Amino acid sequence: MQKILEMAMKMIFLIAACVSILFVILICVFLFANGLPAIGEIGPLEFLLGTHWKPSSDIYGIAPMIVGSVYVTAGALIIGTPLGLLTAVYLARFCPKRIYKVIDPAISLMAGIPSVIYGFFGLVVLVPFMRELTGGGKSVLTASVLLGIMILPTVIRVSESALRAVPQSYYEGALALGASPERSVFFSVLPAAKSGVLAGIVLGIGRAVGETMAVIMVAGNQAIIPESITSGVRTLTANIVVEMGYASGLHRQALIATAAVLFVFILLINLLLSLLKRRQKI
Repeated sequence: MQKILEMAMKMIFLIAACVSILFVILICVFLFANGLPAIGEIGPLEFLLGTHWKPSSDIYGIAPMIVGSVYVTAGALIIGTPLGLLTAVYLARFCPKRIYKVIDPAISLMAGIPSVIYGFFGLVVLVPFMRELTGGGKSVLTASVLLGIMILPTVIRVSESALRAVPQSYYEGALALGASPERSVFFSVLPAAKSGVLAGIVLGIGRAVGETMAVIMVAGNQAIIPESITSGVRTLTANIVVEMGYASGLHRQALIATAAVLFVFILLINLLLSLLKRRQKI
């Protein structure tokens, strides 16, 4: 009876894994089957490197959206990664239990807040503040700050788990050699948790790249290559959401092709993480 139960559970786990893989395959087939013909009709170079997006004139160039996505994501990482990593170090190694009981639920609450609420906060608070501070309200900078806040729970949670997984002997050994508690953490514990920290950063990148609603509300939604961090911008995800409701024909296929480019972008990020992990093991 026990063997039958174990076999049944193995089959359930196998089916669950296969279903997950099947969903990924179906998404790939849908995106590329509908997107590649549009890229072929428009022209790969014109589609990827074109600087003008004018569906009414059958001009489809997504270079402004690619640049906008890269700028906003990079800005979010510059803002969110150091803050999230330092917070994770504090929570894992230095935070008193009484304070931890307050901060931990707050971080969990941040992770559960819908993106539209973040977008509303950015529209009401960040946009006027940035307009007074820099002269640009809805801009790359505003979107980067908002996304930097949004990726904090992901970076903090994964990095904290990675830091707590490092054996205590690493920390104690560094202390025994005369290092201060801070140097012991940053030069002994943190390097040992590098793989988990990188995973948290990549997940943060995924959150930033895939975010739509909040970005639409604070980025300016302008399909142009931004000249500065105070310029308005449109990301790949925003481009799809804004126009998919009324698109048809080649326009709709071009939007699906945009989604395929975004999908490839995410795959390349995950591939880069895998290569970094393998290089560290070697």
